[in-house]
Parts: sequence; C-alpha cells; structure tokens
Amino acid sequence: MAFTLTVNGHQHSLDVEPDTPLLWVLRDELGLKGTKFGCGAGLCGACTVHLNGEPARSCSTPVEMAEGAEITTIEGLSADGELHPLQKAWVEQGVPQCGYCQSGQIMTAAHLLANNPSPDREQIVTAMTGNLCRCGTYPRIVAAVESVAGGVGQYQPAGEGA
Repeated sequence: MAFTLTVNGHQHSLDVEPDTPLLWVLRDELGLKGTKFGCGAGLCGACTVHLNGEPARSCSTPVEMAEGAEITTIEGLSADGELHPLQKAWVEQGVPQCGYCQSGQIMTAAHLLANNPSPDREQIVTAMTGNLCRCGTYPRIVAAVESVAGGVGQYQPAGEGA
C-alpha cells in the first residue's frame, strides 16, 4: 500500500504493508539507521522517535499510524549539521558505553526539554524512566540533561553525591 511520510522535514513515498512497524520503514526503506531495535514491544525506548513532537516507540507504531505526522528521528534532531545541545552534552558527560540505547534516550530527553526547559532532577529521572540502558549510564544521562537544562550537570559516581 502507498504511504507518504514526512521524516526529518522531507517527504517520502513508500509502498509497504500498513502494519509494517515504523522502525523498519525508517531503517530498511529510508536508510535511517540511528533509530535502534531493542525489544520489539515498545518497552525499552531504543526505538524512540518523535511523531508530531511527541515521543513514540517506532517498533510498535504501524506505518499507517504515522502517515500525515511529522516524524523526527535522531538524524533530524540537529539542524544545519550542528549537533543538538543534548548530543554535545552526551559527549561531554561521556554518556555512551555501548551506545545502543542512546538515540532513544536523546529523543526522550529532547521532548522533555522542549516542553520543560528547566526540569529539576526528579522531573528528568521521571521523564527518562521508560528508556532502558543495559550499561547503566543513568547518572551520566541525568547529568547530561541537567547540563543542557542549566542545572548542575556534573556526573558523580555512586557514593559521591550522585
């Protein structure tokens, strides 16, 4: 079936089955590999993208539900080739270890900051709860978000005030 998707500001015409997960359309049809497959059930957050500015799990969103929406992936988060402030903070705070969950983490954090530019630590932790990180870089993730939000933003290992 024919669908027209707007991804990162560009329209794409595709012929895929209506129940094809958006994740596979992004990765296999459009070549946008930044969005990752994690659990396939919408539970881990690795596949998070924005649909009309709201976070969505692309592994469990059928392409037919995304037609007509503005879809933003990690590749479309930054403008004019410049890293998004969160991407810069991720590097500065040394957040990624394996890096697999990071695009979903950043997309979730971007949504938080777009709606609450100055969240406190509790609001950050609450917003990020649905995104899993097998490497356990949660303190660094919080520090990175805080640094962009104007908070403390200094990673401290457990037992040192984190």
